[in-house]
This record gives sequence, C-alpha cells and structure tokens, in this order.
Amino acid sequence: MSQYHSNPVNEQGFVDWSKQEDGIWRDLVERQSSLVQQRACQAYLDGLELLNLPQGRVPQLPEINQVLMNETGWRVEPVPALINFDRFFDLLANKRFPVATFLRTREEFDYLKEPDFFHEIYGHCAMLTNPDFAHFTHHYGQLGKSATAQERVFLARLYWFTVEFGLVKQNSDLKVYGGGILSSPGETVYALESNIAKRVPFDIETVLRTPYRIDIMQPIYFVLNDLKQLYLLCQRDLIRDVYKAQNKGLLTPLFEPVN
Repeated sequence: MSQYHSNPVNEQGFVDWSKQEDGIWRDLVERQSSLVQQRACQAYLDGLELLNLPQGRVPQLPEINQVLMNETGWRVEPVPALINFDRFFDLLANKRFPVATFLRTREEFDYLKEPDFFHEIYGHCAMLTNPDFAHFTHHYGQLGKSATAQERVFLARLYWFTVEFGLVKQNSDLKVYGGGILSSPGETVYALESNIAKRVPFDIETVLRTPYRIDIMQPIYFVLNDLKQLYLLCQRDLIRDVYKAQNKGLLTPLFEPVN
C-alpha cells in the first residue's frame, strides 16, 4: 500500500498544488537540471526544451498535454498513487501516460520506491516527444494489454531496462534516456560513471531474462545503438521472444536477494 495519495484534479485538469509542493518541485528541478545537461541523450534534452517546464512551481497537466499532443499524440493521465497492470497497459495502449498527482516528501527527497509526479513528468515526458520512443511505448502498452499474467512478468523487464533504465549511444558517448535514471540524481551519475555497473549492448533475450530490483542502483544497463532501435523492436514478434525467455529461464541475479 502506498503512503502517498494523489491530489484531486478538477474538471479542467488542474491540481491545486501547495506552496510547499511548489518548493519541493523547484528544488528537485534545480538539483537535477545541472546533472542531465551533459548526461541525457539529445532527444531528452530536446523534449525538455519543448515542454518548457516551470521551475518555480509544479507544472499543470494541460500544459504537458498541449506539447505531447502536438508532437506525438500522447497525453498524461492523472491516476491514484498505485494502479494495477490492467489499468497501466490499457492507458499506454491508448497513448495515455499515467501520472500520479503527488510529490515526494522532503524525508524521501533522494529516493522513493513509487513513482511521483516529478519522476513521471521530469523523468519520462520529455522522451514522449520523441517519435521512436513514443511509438515503442504505445506498442508496449498494446502488447501488455493482451498478454497473460505470466507474459507480463517478462515484459516488465523490457520496460524496466528501456523506458526506466535505458542507455543509448550518441556519437562516441553513452547517454541516458531512461526516466528512472533521469529523475534520480544519484543514478544519473552512477549509470554512466560507476566502475561497478555493467553496461552491455541491448539484446532482447538477455533483457527478458535479467532479474532486477527496484530499491538499489542497477547493477546492469543495456545500451541501444540509437533510439531507432526501439522502433525496430516493435517490428519483432516480442511475445515469441517472451516464450523463448520463459523456456530458458532467468539468468543469475547480479544482486543480493531480498530477505
């Protein structure tokens, strides 16, 4: 169960954010902006410029929707703090990105286990202005909507290692496009600069068979050659890839098991 509760959204799609929440947003953006400029991929930085997010207050959903609709036909959809997989995949399949309308507290300023408004808006929405990324996310939602519960477990790893924690080559450099990284100051640096983490070429079978934990810095990141690779993934029979991964089983975890 979540300790957070989403703020109500009025008929026009606006949230009555408090001055305290405006301050949390301001401080989160100020801290993260200096980190992403040299580490995020160009598609993310271009999307961030298009969104033109305010720094002194929490942005409103209609402001985000206007940009996303113009660029890729997506919208953000306000949801409770936690939603089930049926709702999640249905939203993505209809080009609606779920956004919980709450912000983390000062006590969990550096890390929280559930996605808040900053994570969803600052971490993900800039990439949704990119056609290849947006197409992949839409296709992923369509796959998940019709998948079985067992298939969704494997599909979750595809989402985790791309949309949340993906890296991409840009010229001769590695850059970040995953929102789970780009909304985390610690992982933004760690993902690219740690000498402990593994960074390996993206391989669909390996991705689908790789266990992950949500409460640690990721021990492995998968690197795309470019974002067009996400579009090309949608041309594959990904459910067939899931079947192959199920038959082969999971790889050995690169982390200590949770007690």
